[in-house]
Amino acid sequence: MEKLLSTEQIKRAMKEDSYVCDNQLAFVIYLSLAMEKPLLLEGEPGVGKTEVAKVLSNILDRKLIRLQCYEGLDATSTICEWNYAKQLLKIKTTDVCGQSYQLDDIFSEEFLIPRPLLMALRSKEKVVLLIDEIDRADEEFEAFLLEILSDFQITIPEMGTIKAVNKPVVIITSNQVRELHDALKRRCLYHYIDYPSPEREIEIIKTKNPAINDHLAKKISGIMAKLRNQEFYKRPGVAETLDWSQALTILEKEDIDEELMDLTCGCLFKFKEDVRRFKDMKTEVLMGSGTGLEG
Repeated sequence: MEKLLSTEQIKRAMKEDSYVCDNQLAFVIYLSLAMEKPLLLEGEPGVGKTEVAKVLSNILDRKLIRLQCYEGLDATSTICEWNYAKQLLKIKTTDVCGQSYQLDDIFSEEFLIPRPLLMALRSKEKVVLLIDEIDRADEEFEAFLLEILSDFQITIPEMGTIKAVNKPVVIITSNQVRELHDALKRRCLYHYIDYPSPEREIEIIKTKNPAINDHLAKKISGIMAKLRNQEFYKRPGVAETLDWSQALTILEKEDIDEELMDLTCGCLFKFKEDVRRFKDMKTEVLMGSGTGLEG
């Protein structure tokens, strides 16, 4: 039986894997593991939701199976599909040989192509199942998930009900593009991952980029805090913070000025309107980027 990690052990193990986890997130992960319930993580893009699943797969020594959601996703692309070409060849071969066949002969394991959800349930080794950006899929797709989220099983019309060999650790992420149905939420524990405080962001920067100096880490954190209080089409998340800190380290910079902000703004913003607004306000941002942590 797999040993259950305590909240502190989870927090410490995630930190060792370069993920700075606060007490509340560590606790809800602990509950999810102890209760064997899926965990729904919501928050702005780039705050580290997907990374939680990746880090958990490492610290639990489990394989990660990822289902990336998108509009139009259906049961065929997520549960399983049949190899129709191989089935047709089997039928023709049987006819040529003058033999008869039953439906069970062609709707069998030999012709089944498993997709992520079925792979997670049938895996003989324990896995972490990441259902990433569920809010990008259609509402109808959520209905396909209810059985697996509540009973860890899937019903395939041609084969019946398939139960999990080992219950997967299920992490679901949402960027809140749309509201999720209550039926899905009821089957999960819930946690909202917000933007980090300046202190925690400094810790994240230094954990992911040990080569960075303290002054630069504080300056980056202060600028990010200022930017996230502004109206952008897409505010920069922690992922953008880390990209920027890495870029500044590569450039061997020890401080930030307006020229450097112009040159590296592509690390922070991915829409031309946001880049234009950022350049218009860079002086104000730079002057007001104190973190209150100096000294």
